[in-house]
Amino acid sequence: MLTVYSNDELQLTADVLVVGGGPAAAWAAWTAASQGVKVIIVDKGFLGTSGAAAASGNGIMAPSPENWDKVLSERYRLGNNLANLRWIERVIEKTWLSLPLVENWGYRFPKENGESVRQSYYGPEYMRVLRKNLLRVGVQILDQSPALELLLADDGSVAGARGVQRQNHRTYTIRASAVVLANGGCAFLSKALGCNTNTGDGLLMAVEAGGELSSMEASNHYAISTAFNATVTRGVPFGWASYSDEAGNDLGGYINGRRDPSFLPNALMKGPVYARLDRATPEVKAVIEKSHFIAFLPYKKAGIDPYAERVPVTLVLEGTVRGTGGIRIVNDNCGTKVPGLYAAGDAASREFLAGLASGGGGPNAAWAISTGQWAGEGAAAFAKSLGSHAHERIVCPAGSVGLRSQSPTSETFDSEAIVRGVQAEMFPLEKNYLRCEQRLLNSLAKLETLWQQLQKTPKQDTVRDVEFSRRAAALVAVARWAYFSALHRTETRSEHIRIDYPQTDPNQLYYQATGGLDRLWVRRDWITDAIAKAPVITTQTTPSVSKL
Repeated sequence: MLTVYSNDELQLTADVLVVGGGPAAAWAAWTAASQGVKVIIVDKGFLGTSGAAAASGNGIMAPSPENWDKVLSERYRLGNNLANLRWIERVIEKTWLSLPLVENWGYRFPKENGESVRQSYYGPEYMRVLRKNLLRVGVQILDQSPALELLLADDGSVAGARGVQRQNHRTYTIRASAVVLANGGCAFLSKALGCNTNTGDGLLMAVEAGGELSSMEASNHYAISTAFNATVTRGVPFGWASYSDEAGNDLGGYINGRRDPSFLPNALMKGPVYARLDRATPEVKAVIEKSHFIAFLPYKKAGIDPYAERVPVTLVLEGTVRGTGGIRIVNDNCGTKVPGLYAAGDAASREFLAGLASGGGGPNAAWAISTGQWAGEGAAAFAKSLGSHAHERIVCPAGSVGLRSQSPTSETFDSEAIVRGVQAEMFPLEKNYLRCEQRLLNSLAKLETLWQQLQKTPKQDTVRDVEFSRRAAALVAVARWAYFSALHRTETRSEHIRIDYPQTDPNQLYYQATGGLDRLWVRRDWITDAIAKAPVITTQTTPSVSKL
């Protein structure tokens, strides 16, 4: 990989390596360091400003104890029988106990009657405080240093990672006793606010190392945005909008006073949709402009009064970032199938918290705080169990597609063209929102063609070439897993909509694990003993599937 810079490669060692730069990564690094181990954290951007959390404000699912039961039951209801009560309770409790720490580190929550109100955070300040705290406890931070592949020891356990440093134009290798993947989900470079660093790299790295994914069919979350600046995906203000078509006809869009989540996708497939925030009272205006101020910046820049003028709206794909699918975790410390490898935040499957529904916003913020700490604890304990000889293990890189040629020819592939090809299959509502067997098969066939193109030689003249080649591979891989899982869940449940199976099947109470690179597979992991069955594994190559 990038042999032109091999002589300048940075080589480091750590007990725990954390990959990512958002809240989950920061909490994991702090927790591991608190256990007395050496921690390095690598981020694709600048830890503190990159990622979805740093881009704006966000709610936190951290109710006061007297409301725990209410929030617990509501989250379980939204999970449509696939969420896990014990995990929801763990997340709520851990988050509630953790937020005073943030205040002690210097974050100023608003106060009411002298008491701190810890129900939301202002992203830039929250992440600034987390970064400052990591430096205080001695965590080494490598910014602008995307990790691209894991290292494996000869016994199959994780042993570190390799990546590139953009600013120094070199590769790096970090030998580590344990690794936490907390580098986000995948929004397919849709330009959703803060999500362009979320390209599924961690998911690909985990599968290459022997890990599994789960609930990848819940990978099609779309968020509302103004069409003239389709990046700020903050939906709360649109809860007070009136919707109309191009001719000005009222389109409705509400059920019992609440916005119908299925209204806008179906309306947009018929033609342009316009919104005007004329349902907002003066009191509501004051609240939403303060708590979601970034949603109003596009209006101010364009000189638009959103309360009086109609603006065109659209939907932006946020994929697994506000969806559910991610790396399958197998124990309470967020461990994966790979010894020494842990997952946290949006990189991990949130099925225990949300089922196949979105955990976007407050629930995912709480998930990042809690799973980050559990993963950090698990990684630190694993590192200590290996002792001082961990870095003497014989290791090999686990990465393949997008890093090393799988073809005897020297022909290179066009990473930008491959990205456009993925987006052509993942962005359209008629393909990804309203799914059916034939559309899924058609898209899988096209994605398989892109996967075969990735077997050619990646362009590696610069560190950016290396990064973008690998990014293209991750996007194709995640798209294939998402649609392959969607193909095999033959029902409509929460955000997974199959127009050829429009009903929710009460017998499909299982999570779908998935994985594989050239050969994809799906396994049913049944949830309750009452319907426990032997695992049903479906394994086929994508070309075979596309001919059904």
